[in-house]
Parts: sequence; C-alpha cells; structure tokens
Amino acid sequence: MRSIWRTLDPGSIDSGLLRDVTAVALGAAVTGASFGAISVASGLPWWMPVLMSLVIFAGGSQFMAVGIVAAGGSPAAAVLAGLVLNARHLPFGLAVGDVLGNGWLARIVGSHLLIDESTAFAMAQKDPARARAAYWACGVSLFFSWNTGVLIGALVGQSIGDPATFGLDAAFPAALLALTLPALKDVATRNSALLGAAVALATTPFLPAGVPVLLALAGLVAFRPTKKKEEEPCPSPQS
Repeated sequence: MRSIWRTLDPGSIDSGLLRDVTAVALGAAVTGASFGAISVASGLPWWMPVLMSLVIFAGGSQFMAVGIVAAGGSPAAAVLAGLVLNARHLPFGLAVGDVLGNGWLARIVGSHLLIDESTAFAMAQKDPARARAAYWACGVSLFFSWNTGVLIGALVGQSIGDPATFGLDAAFPAALLALTLPALKDVATRNSALLGAAVALATTPFLPAGVPVLLALAGLVAFRPTKKKEEEPCPSPQS
C-alpha cells in the first residue's frame, strides 16, 4: 500500500474536491442500495450482488447483467453485454494511465478503480498532481460507498418478495436510462441510442431475452462520429 500513497500529494486534495467527491459518493451509495435490493428481490442470493460489486465494480454492466438474467436471459448474454459496455474502459485507461503511479500495486488497484466518475474527475484537472489526487480520492470513495450501499440493499431486499413491490421492477431501466442521459447530448450518440432502442423493441417479441440488447449495438455501427475539429490555420510567420 505504501507505493500507492507515495503517488499522492495530500496538498492537492482541497475542500472543493472533497465536497464534489462526497456528493458523488453519496449518490453511488443510494444507487448501490437499489442495485442490491433489486438483485435479491429478483431471485439472486444476497451474496451475489455483493461479490459482483467487489470484483467487477462497474455499476452499468452490473445493472445490465442482472437485468438480463432477471428477465430470463442466459448468463452468456449477460456477460457479453457487460463486456461490451465495459469496453469503454480501454480508452479510459489510455487517457488517465499516468495518474495511477509507477508501482505495480498502484497500477493494479488503480485499474480496478477505473470508472466513469474517477476518470472524469482526473481529466477535469489541469495539474498532474491534482489529477492523481482527484482520481484516487474519487475511486476509493466510490468503491467503499457503492459496496456499502449494495450490501445494505441486498440485506434489505431479502424481505421484499416481489420485485414489483415499491416499483423495483422499473428501477433497472430507470437506472440505465439515468446512466446514459449525459451522453445523449451528442448528436451521433443520441442517434445511435435511438436506433439501438428501435432494434431492441422490434426484436424483443421474437428473440430470447438478452439477445435484443446485443442486436441494439447495431446503432454504434450505423452512426459514428464523422465531424472532426477543423484544424486552426497556422499563424503566418512574422517578418
């Protein structure tokens, strides 16, 4: 653990960063509790969502995987859908790889904490020391808050017999929609999502659960960002 703490500069963590990280961590705890409760209410043993959260630590793919299985889909379809969704972590790693540190332990632990929020916090910082502090502060805080929420939700969920109780059956699609809303500001992303949703709706009555979700990835192929930033003209040499 010493190699991890050597990568941090305590002076880089200010009150503003702590405030923002705390707010995100509290939100993650609430979402984690709903995930744990819904998973158990859908028929999974209480330890399964807890183990998933500790080992996988990826809220979007966890929601999707459990949602597919709860709807009657195969575990293979759930795993494949989760892997495709988590493929975005590859460019994330390239973008923030420098903030993890040089030690092998720091890189292993830091890679496990590579999520949307920790990446966003790190990339929002201009100073490398602040980026490193923001990444670790956000990643560690969300890991503990998410897993604590999942454990509490799983224990409470054991007393809920029907997932429809308290509207929990609608929480899966609502949570996934909330995760995607920020990305829909981009036109290409929005068009991809709309096409994917149309494909999923059209094929759901005819295909096994989980397969329409995979076919919805056709939206990614049909609409790809084509607009590139125009290169600024080089300033003419001064005489």
